[in-house]
Amino acid sequence: MSTPTGLLERVVDQRVSLRLKDSRELSGRLLGLDDHMNLVLDEVEETSNEGSRRLGRVLVRGSNVISLTAASGLLPKRH
Repeated sequence: MSTPTGLLERVVDQRVSLRLKDSRELSGRLLGLDDHMNLVLDEVEETSNEGSRRLGRVLVRGSNVISLTAASGLLPKRH
């Protein structure tokens, strides 16, 4: 059985989309992660009810992430 961290390590350097607790969505290239599921993303674009904006490189605290989808389709989508 794969761990969540193990699954995410398979998509490092690929594009991912995140949905956060506050309803914002982030999309960018996953650079790395730690054991707490904190994520470092690059080339990030944030989308919210107020519009979208480019953020560059960000660190996302793992406890704020509701869902993560890999653009490559290597991770299963959960609904």
